[in-house]
Amino acid sequence: MFERFRRVPLFADLADDDLTRICAEAREVRLAPGQVLFREGEWGDRAYVLTAGQVEVYKDADGRETVLAVRGTGEVVGEMALLQQEPRSASVRAKTEAELFSIPRSALDDLLQTSASAARAIFQTLLRRIRETNAQLRHQERMAQLGTLTAGVAHELNNPAAAVQRAARHLTGELERLLVHLPSPAARAHLLHLVDRPPTSARSPLEISDEEAEVEDWLADHGVSDAWETVPALVETGIGVKQLNRIGADVDLADATHFLAAVAAIRHSAADIVTGAGRISEIVAALRSYSYLDRAPVQEVDVVEGLEDTLVLLRNRTAGIHVGRDYEPELPRITASGAELNQVWTNLIENACDALAGTDAAALCVRARRDRGNVVVEVEDNGPGIPADTQRQVFDAFYTTKPPGHGTGLGLHTSYRIVVLEHHGELTVHSEPGRTTFRVTLPVRAAGSAPPVQRPCEHLESVENTAKPDGDCADCAATDSSWVHLRFCATCERVGCCDDSPNRHASRHAADSGHPVLRSREPGENWAWCTIHQVGVDLPEPPAGQVGA
Repeated sequence: MFERFRRVPLFADLADDDLTRICAEAREVRLAPGQVLFREGEWGDRAYVLTAGQVEVYKDADGRETVLAVRGTGEVVGEMALLQQEPRSASVRAKTEAELFSIPRSALDDLLQTSASAARAIFQTLLRRIRETNAQLRHQERMAQLGTLTAGVAHELNNPAAAVQRAARHLTGELERLLVHLPSPAARAHLLHLVDRPPTSARSPLEISDEEAEVEDWLADHGVSDAWETVPALVETGIGVKQLNRIGADVDLADATHFLAAVAAIRHSAADIVTGAGRISEIVAALRSYSYLDRAPVQEVDVVEGLEDTLVLLRNRTAGIHVGRDYEPELPRITASGAELNQVWTNLIENACDALAGTDAAALCVRARRDRGNVVVEVEDNGPGIPADTQRQVFDAFYTTKPPGHGTGLGLHTSYRIVVLEHHGELTVHSEPGRTTFRVTLPVRAAGSAPPVQRPCEHLESVENTAKPDGDCADCAATDSSWVHLRFCATCERVGCCDDSPNRHASRHAADSGHPVLRSREPGENWAWCTIHQVGVDLPEPPAGQVGA
């Protein structure tokens, strides 16, 4: 055991006595493929060192499982919960047959207190994993939100699309009936004049029923045997006994009533098609506006328009909830990233809908007003509220009041980053039973002012626009692995594969080396990205003749 532990980077520089003490307290664990080591949400008192095989670190969120990482021989798992003194943030299971040694919390604490090298190694491991997990869960949060919006749009489109389909199908049958009972041109003009005069006032169901009975009796008295087929359409379009009496004796009454009923049905179907198509156009326009398709990412944004677009796309989530609106007239536009603000509105409204589950007389209110040099948006619900002792944590990454498997814990954290860090605004919450209010305060900026989003950090401000190095990802080449794109370290020019590649060697190098800035190695791309602050900048076009430019 001693020699196996010595090969683990965490214990490589540990004194023999300290390592012997760790070995004495370690216990061997064997896992079969698929066997779970621990689950998300459990409290842990041990960390684990892999000595053979592989394990998967995964997370469940809203019924979707995401594999965050695969750990192999020599790596440590489960240490984050011990160091943070929090429940497990993810689950771990064996990918292959695996052998591990478990280390109790007390032994890990002693190790970190007595060995600077071990503390350094665990810090680098933690930093790399936090970055990897954060990046992957941010991506998952975006995909989850995209899934929610897709489901909402599909639900909203289904009803008008079905109405259009149903009306078109009826239209075909009515056209055939119209052609069968088509009168002469002279009679046709007279009959169409009757259809063009709808009822002038609304009628109750009882009044309509009485009029249908009256018309049916009149037609039966005049020899029309199948009057029941046409009466509802005739009465609906405003044709009663008075109008039927105007049909001339030279016109076949049965053909005339079928013709009039067919015309009325065709017009009704056409109106349904117009209404359904208009609703579809409205949803598509809201989606286009919501996503800021074909528009610059930063521009003058109408906050109310963004709120309304979001409510349209989330209409299926707000079903059964009374939605109130309180918008101050003529709110000023703000210079901002509209698409990112819409992500904030989506997160806040979705959270409110989740909080209202099971609430009687559920109500949601969206407000927008001007407060001196700011625009203030409030999303308020009458749900059970957030406990006072957890309100200060709601904007922390990975924190969620939902049970394991529901939510990533990044929605409010992402919203806070967008509002506070990227738009220099404020995002606060006030909650008590029966009333929870999230308030977003955004500064109003004149047109043409510098946007607050994607501002370079201190690491990017010092990046030099040097030539791109030659070469491929040496780590991938050594293991005969493939990559998608290539990046290189702005400090030491080490080339590695991108985060879309299986091994993500560029980001791993950034975490291990402390060199945070990566640049693109791809032809035609000239940007830099800070892996710490998760922001990027476009660099000036490189001088002609630079390698890879």
